[in-house]
This record gives sequence, C-alpha cells and structure tokens, in this order.
Amino acid sequence: MLYSEKVMDHFNNPRNVGVIDDADGVGEVGNPICGDIMKITIKVAADVLTDIKFQTLGCGAAIATSSIVTEMARGMTIQDAVAITKRQVADELGGLPPVKMHCSVLATDGLKVAVDDYLKRTGREPIAGEILSENPAFDPHGEEDEPADTAEACEL
Repeated sequence: MLYSEKVMDHFNNPRNVGVIDDADGVGEVGNPICGDIMKITIKVAADVLTDIKFQTLGCGAAIATSSIVTEMARGMTIQDAVAITKRQVADELGGLPPVKMHCSVLATDGLKVAVDDYLKRTGREPIAGEILSENPAFDPHGEEDEPADTAEACEL
C-alpha cells in the first residue's frame, strides 16, 4: 500500500498530539471493524477553534488523518470545521488508498462530535449533522453518501 509523502510525514511527525485538560468539547469515535479509536479535544473562543489536540489508536492513516484534521480546523469557525469532508482530508494529505478512506471519516467525525459536545455544554443545539461512522450502511470508501458493506475494505 503506497502512501503519499505527506501521509508519511503526518504519521511519523504527528501534529497536535495530546489532550486539552480543560477542553470546551470532546469527541470520541471508533470503528469496531478496524479497531481505530480517535479522541479530539477542542478549545473555542467566539465560536472559533483556538486549540485542538488528538489521541489516536490505529494505523498510520488514522494517525495522519487525525493530525491533518487538527491542522485544517485550527482557526476555523465551528461551522466551517464541521463542514470539512473526508475528501478534503484525503486531498490535503495528497490522497489516501481507497481502503483507508474510513480513517478520514473517523477524523472528521471526531471533530464533529467535539464541536457538538461544545455546543451542548453551552446550552446550544448541535450543528454537525450525521456522524457517518455511526451509520452501519455508510461506505467510507465510496462517495460521501453511498451506502455499502465496509467489512472487507477494513480488513486490509
């Protein structure tokens, strides 16, 4: 399986690893088929992500996608952050093998869960929409809304 130089850089030198102890929002997601688990913590001021950190237990692609999502989202409004797609994550990394697209879904979902957690803590309505990794019919290896079976692709 070939990874881009940028994927390898973010795997070997992940950015923003850790936990924000006094986080404004926490997002934890996982894929029971692959075993990848991601936790994203955020600090927010005036609805802008001022700090973001992650902890990921998973493959190199899972670590790289978590790392790049933290870089992409820092400084964004919460509305813009939850709009980051799996395709944008993959593109920012110079591409991902199709069987590893589920990692970009987990990274964006972790961010969405963290933003919604922040909003709930502040008495506001969630804005992230569907958490794709929670939908068993969602195919993270296909197009954004194309449902299919993911078991075979996650075994690789």
